[in-house]
Amino acid sequence: MKTILGKKIGMTQIFAESGEVIPVTVIQAGPEVVTQVKTVETDGYNAVQVGYEDQKEQRTNKPMKGHFDKSGVAPKKYVAEFTVEEGETYEVGQEITVADFEEGSLMDVIGTSKGKGTQGNIKRHGHHRGPMTHGSKHKRLHGALAGGTYPSRVFKGNKSPGRMGRETVTVQNVKLVKVDTDRNLMLIKGAVPGGNGSLVRVRYAIKGQK
Repeated sequence: MKTILGKKIGMTQIFAESGEVIPVTVIQAGPEVVTQVKTVETDGYNAVQVGYEDQKEQRTNKPMKGHFDKSGVAPKKYVAEFTVEEGETYEVGQEITVADFEEGSLMDVIGTSKGKGTQGNIKRHGHHRGPMTHGSKHKRLHGALAGGTYPSRVFKGNKSPGRMGRETVTVQNVKLVKVDTDRNLMLIKGAVPGGNGSLVRVRYAIKGQK
């Protein structure tokens, strides 16, 4: 499905014609440039590779510099690809902008969630805390994980303290409320994963698209 790369700017709210307040996430998306067109004959599958955000040549390694030179495209900081539907055609050097997306459509937004570092089981998994009085030393620790006689070990997959966040998260079927072609902005209803300034991928929804 057609995909565009962008950066999350932040959240705000807009008013619909009915007067309803709609919370939206502002994404500065594209323009992105087609750097390679992959086909079944050459690569074994059909896809389009795109580049987003210009990058200085001295920050581009030799293999990628040769790849961009072959395409006749300036070096890009981010490179991604998406599969194409039957009948869709793209050319190297072609630009994809927010104007290619229709307002009111359902979208999927893919981003990296905020990293929380190492967290305990209460914050990470929502466990209850222990008693807070009568000399309890078990206020925020997890409970018993295994019996002493049987099974005499801790099973794999137990919910325990550990690193939290910084995972790839996809928010599905969110509405594209508005497209600002002059400023390359997309206004997505609701929240999307990641912090302000983080890279996100916006595509037409795979599920639930009418």
